[in-house]
Amino acid sequence: MNNIPKVKIGIVAVSRDCFPESLSVGRRQAFVKAYSSKYDEADIYECPVCIVESEIHMVQALDDIKKAGCNALCVYLGNFGPEISETLLAKHFEGPKMFVAAAEETQNDLKQGRGDAYCGILNASYNLKLRNVGAYIPEYPVGDAEECADMLHEFLPIARALAGLSKLKIISFGPRPLNFLACNAPIKQLYNLGVEIEENSELDLFEAFHKHAGDDRIPQVVEDMEKELGVGNKKPEILKKLAQYELTLLDWIEEHKGYREYVAIAGKCWPAFQTQFGFVPCYVNSRLTGRGIPVSCEVDIYGALSEFIGTCVSQDAVTLLDINNSVPKDMYEESIKNKFDYKHKDTFMGFHCGNTCSCKLSGYEMKNQMIMARSLPVEVTNGTLEGDIIPGDITFFRLQSTADCKLRAYVAQGEVLPVATRSFGSVGVFAIKEMGRFYRHVLIEKNYPHHGAVAFGHYGQALFEVFKYIGVPIEDINYNQPASLPYATENPFKGV
Repeated sequence: MNNIPKVKIGIVAVSRDCFPESLSVGRRQAFVKAYSSKYDEADIYECPVCIVESEIHMVQALDDIKKAGCNALCVYLGNFGPEISETLLAKHFEGPKMFVAAAEETQNDLKQGRGDAYCGILNASYNLKLRNVGAYIPEYPVGDAEECADMLHEFLPIARALAGLSKLKIISFGPRPLNFLACNAPIKQLYNLGVEIEENSELDLFEAFHKHAGDDRIPQVVEDMEKELGVGNKKPEILKKLAQYELTLLDWIEEHKGYREYVAIAGKCWPAFQTQFGFVPCYVNSRLTGRGIPVSCEVDIYGALSEFIGTCVSQDAVTLLDINNSVPKDMYEESIKNKFDYKHKDTFMGFHCGNTCSCKLSGYEMKNQMIMARSLPVEVTNGTLEGDIIPGDITFFRLQSTADCKLRAYVAQGEVLPVATRSFGSVGVFAIKEMGRFYRHVLIEKNYPHHGAVAFGHYGQALFEVFKYIGVPIEDINYNQPASLPYATENPFKGV
């Protein structure tokens, strides 16, 4: 993944001046030692300059962690802590931050050795709110050295996503296709999130593509594609054009990302793309996504944004799929019922034409886009990467701005079942507990589009915290609620 940030968290201990400074020093050292013994010590930097007790100390610590190259901050309350100085540190640090507090260590030292950080983090949280400073506070933010080390490690993927968003540019090509207005993308919230957006015409891309004709790098890219596809290379005649298109996108990124460090693309693939370019871009999209450069279909800008967040959190390839079709009853009866703990309505099929990275498919071939080929010559619809998605844990999620520019999001954990789809495209049989209710009372009720981002693993905890941190109202971060917890719009008399 070469398109996501590397996070280095500066650990700054704080101390209220009426408490022994030694408490914070010793506890910070134990905290750092615990992290380094369990995780990668390159993730962190221990600020040795001072224990923050005053505003002057705050300035010194801030300068030190900036010089050390820290792009995330952990404010560690070794004791009660100075609520003003510690929250000013968070205010003036430009990057993601978390607060965590030291637990008391032994019943044998509750006089001179009592730190009261349990109390101090209450004051810290109140002062953060007064100053309108966002910070990540773990579910239970008080712990011993080992427990705080685990909390800090849980912050890493959250910090990575937040740091990435602050330096992200989304590049889009063309308007959304007709009848795909559901993928609406009011750009105001992108700016509110610190994300830049560059919207381009398809003609700009078409011109750039033609300028890459005969590019001397094409044979090398074709060779790499052949190596990746192996026996799945069923459309060798189209590889040169696909390689030309891949180089076009990569060069466009380098020439247009400007002062931003990270890029995601919202591309267009129909209706005129295939007739003018002579192929569909799905396979190229899959290859870039596999390198950490998400490319969404159908100019889905918030889909690309969601994919990027998932890439940062998981440090792995993600995909964007249609929440596409129901699982036939005979497939459920034959392959799922009594074999997996899911009701029929917990299952559905996620699909896209061929944009999922090869590393996330259990078997794959280069094919043509069957749906487009129903009305177009087959030869202009080549370029999909098709196969069943690998079984295993997944997180289905999306961040979206509504038409009236309000942020909302959903997160649902589940799995791809080891069930043959007997279908086409990049496709899998998905199972999410209470999906039927989630589909009706979240996806439909709250007007989400048909596209959802998929991360390969269970990342709901980190994604939920990312969405909270960036300002999605808590009531608008939805998840698949258990049957015992009705949705607000759910009819309480159903089935009675």
